[in-house]
Amino acid sequence: MKIIDLITKDTLSLSFEVFPPKTESSFESVKTATEEIAKLKPSFMSVTYGAGGGTSKYTLDIAKNIKELYGVPTLAHLTCVSSTKETVQQKIKEIKEAGIENVMALRGDIPQELEGVDRSGWDYQYAADLISELKDINADFCIGCACYPEIHPESANQKEDIKHLKEKVDAGCDFITTQMFFDNNLLYNFLYKIREAGITVPVIPGIMPITNANQVERAIKLSGSFMPQRFKSLVDKFGSNPAAMKQAGIAYATDQIIDLYANNITNVHVYSMNKPDVAAKIQSNLSDILGK
Repeated sequence: MKIIDLITKDTLSLSFEVFPPKTESSFESVKTATEEIAKLKPSFMSVTYGAGGGTSKYTLDIAKNIKELYGVPTLAHLTCVSSTKETVQQKIKEIKEAGIENVMALRGDIPQELEGVDRSGWDYQYAADLISELKDINADFCIGCACYPEIHPESANQKEDIKHLKEKVDAGCDFITTQMFFDNNLLYNFLYKIREAGITVPVIPGIMPITNANQVERAIKLSGSFMPQRFKSLVDKFGSNPAAMKQAGIAYATDQIIDLYANNITNVHVYSMNKPDVAAKIQSNLSDILGK
């Protein structure tokens, strides 16, 4: 089922992101974790794609397994950074053959070994190029893209960021999923700005439950996220107590989601980090709200 048909303004929904294993030896443990999350029957699940395609061979295996075993609609990530047209076209063919209708089209992170390399000769410069390719090859795909409610680390300013987001939507993107954020007011302000810019496709907020103090530094590095004082205080108070930090992090994420729902945002995507217990607790916290 296509995600654009699942995300409506009438029904609240919760979806989860999982990531594939980095090595073959960890495939079974990751597969088990993703299956446990699938058993929660989220509205859909997305499966990521490693930097430079590093774990791409497992993305489709995990997505296909979730879809076939548990009937959960899946969204397969696909990045184009440093890839040739032939490589991307082969991946698109494999996604289609697996019966997956949803693709998250991303430029992808630049691998460390390619930082500073001249990219002008690459087949794909931006996610918009990949979206256009997906539309040309298979117009039936439901295509998602990503955005930063604050600012992309490589952008000069938010105006430039929104301009590039509009290019992705104009290329054929059906919906947008945000990077993590920890202050909902940043999202509300961002939504106002993109609507003013003529971007009208659905936007799904992405929420990251921070369940240990070490995740904070990584979250800031990945997305440049602003950490409100309320969240900093939480980490300062509970960061040295793993059990308390986990409980507090889940509570903070739950509170964010409740506020989003209360403000008429009906679809939320949770970056589960392959933690079934965290996913289950958040869903349980929202059980009456979601009607589950």
